[in-house]
Amino acid sequence: MSTTVTQTAVEPPITILNPQVNLDAYDEEQVRLMEERCILINDKDEAYGEGSKKQCHLMESIRQGLLHRAFSVFLFRPSDGRLLLQKRADEKITFPGMWTNTCCSHPLYLRTELVEENQEGVRAAAVRKLPHELGIPASQLSPDIFTFLTRIHYLAPSDGLWGEHEIDYILFCSTDVDLELNPNEVSDARYVSKEELEGMFADSQNSFTPWFRLIARDLLFPWWDEMLEKSRAEGWDGKGNGKVRASVLENGPKTGEILKMV
Repeated sequence: MSTTVTQTAVEPPITILNPQVNLDAYDEEQVRLMEERCILINDKDEAYGEGSKKQCHLMESIRQGLLHRAFSVFLFRPSDGRLLLQKRADEKITFPGMWTNTCCSHPLYLRTELVEENQEGVRAAAVRKLPHELGIPASQLSPDIFTFLTRIHYLAPSDGLWGEHEIDYILFCSTDVDLELNPNEVSDARYVSKEELEGMFADSQNSFTPWFRLIARDLLFPWWDEMLEKSRAEGWDGKGNGKVRASVLENGPKTGEILKMV
């Protein structure tokens, strides 16, 4: 059954700029992706238009207040509750070579990805991007595997030219997947326990995306603990019995909020 997309007229909160910048020095495929059309929103997460990925990620636009919709997927292995991390490829224009959560990207200004009811558009975007970045077969994914936890609003510069300013939907899932990394997007991937991730954060040789640091600092570890604890209550023991289920976190206390994070 298809969902009708109805958008209430929302007044643009700013004058949308179109800064010009020379992209000749960057990877050809990543430059092409900069023309994708992101969903422009106000600080209440109300969509009012579209802008190129380039527009949305230039600090000149961000300083004027341009804000777009995004998502972050945290995928856990059901057998042991380990989190899948990725390391962004050096070809990436923003935050290259940094460790981050399983997948972080943007719903596009497409009919299927504009649907706000039950986060359908964001879920569809996650199903689109996980195969693109990590090579996960589409047959192993569906919109209903994701548990929506909250939205965060953050701003983070990458360098003097590029940055992020997003309202980011946090999606947990626990499912078994096969990986075939896209080297233009991801240079490495690994499953980690909580303790291993804490060790990675403590190692100054590792660099992490700012949104992942913020989420880990304030939200990830308590949610991870709760997910494992509730899964144990359902019979998971980490020794081959039961499974870790992200869905045990449904209807959490923050699902209706937009959390401003700095």
